[in-house]
Amino acid sequence: MRPNALKLKINRKQPVFGLFVSIPHPVIVEMIGHAEYDFVIIDCEHASTNMESVEELIRAAELMGVTPLVRVSGVNRSEILKVLDCGAQGIVIPHVERREQVEEVVRWAYYHPLGSRSLNSGRPGTFAKYSLTEYIREANEAVMVVPMIENVEGIRQCEDILAHPQIGFVLEGAADLSQSLGLPWQTGHPEVRRELERLHAAAERLGVPYAAVARSREEMRMWAERGVRIYVLGDDRNTAFRAYMQKRNDYRDMGDWT
Repeated sequence: MRPNALKLKINRKQPVFGLFVSIPHPVIVEMIGHAEYDFVIIDCEHASTNMESVEELIRAAELMGVTPLVRVSGVNRSEILKVLDCGAQGIVIPHVERREQVEEVVRWAYYHPLGSRSLNSGRPGTFAKYSLTEYIREANEAVMVVPMIENVEGIRQCEDILAHPQIGFVLEGAADLSQSLGLPWQTGHPEVRRELERLHAAAERLGVPYAAVARSREEMRMWAERGVRIYVLGDDRNTAFRAYMQKRNDYRDMGDWT
């Protein structure tokens, strides 16, 4: 079982950067690794990623020294079990509104005494090459549970949610939060910012690392000044699209087309 490098960096309060992966091809993860990101969140909520692709994406992340997390489609025992058996080192839970969602994921993501994860060989177990008791202990050390708080109810319940001892870090979801506030996609609106500040303050009080989705340099600077060290910089699709568009525009603007 590989140690969770992301968890170690977070514990050392190092700045870490990740991307959502929605394009289900290992080359994408390889490029992200070569760009020296610390972690990826393989998306099974919005993307059409099947379990075979999840395994290949995780394998690519391991080869690149990038910590693989998976955003599952929901709190589902079978899906959680399969992505962990593929080698995921963290479960990102979308749309968390109550503590019970975290408790259920913990039940399926951890072995005894923390949970009731079913034991099988899987990739991380290296087919019983090592002691099973050693593997179980190391697996429980390596796995992270990451709730996404992305609506008004989640913010309202955030103190209770974040009090769970197995939370690795909390990830904000400003886009869906803005919609639940009746301000769709206005992620910079003062009301949205106020709710995010409320979430951040709760995380600070409870000693839970906070992860921001930095949408601009200004946002990055603001969160850095508040001590935030975990950043998700969008996803692979919008990152690639913006780079393609910027390059095309830069070259187009160099010509005299009149």
